[in-house]
Amino acid sequence: MKTCKWFTLLGMFTVLILTACGKKEEGIGRYGMLDKSTPEYTTVMFLKSIYEEDNLDKAISLSSDKMAKLLTRYHTNSNAQRHLLNLKYDTVEITPQAAGKIGRSEFSEKSTITVFLSGTYGEDKIEDLRSIDLIKEDGEWRVNKIHPDTYL
Repeated sequence: MKTCKWFTLLGMFTVLILTACGKKEEGIGRYGMLDKSTPEYTTVMFLKSIYEEDNLDKAISLSSDKMAKLLTRYHTNSNAQRHLLNLKYDTVEITPQAAGKIGRSEFSEKSTITVFLSGTYGEDKIEDLRSIDLIKEDGEWRVNKIHPDTYL
């Protein structure tokens, strides 16, 4: 009887340790709780892929046909940062702005999301805004156009 309890206890402990070792995906947005079906989520993932990934594949997959063709022409993340966004960062934090939206995004076909980018490039701290137009294609949000900072 004692060995049965011992094996049960050891098995439960092993399962607990192994599940704790699994890598949890980092959430995005305020408090890490941005829903994947929102245009804000697509916007943040698109920009993260341009600034943090090794290639443009993820950004292209989150783009409309028009934006995907444009990204393909730039070939590298560095070129996309420099020419498409006109912002270079070594490290960047991307925050979508909640601008008093009314209504729910699951019923709309277009959306414009303003993002605040804050980070460093070399020794300089750079903060800027970009507005990003998204369209819904086949039920998924896709980045369609990037506007420069309209507030400066």
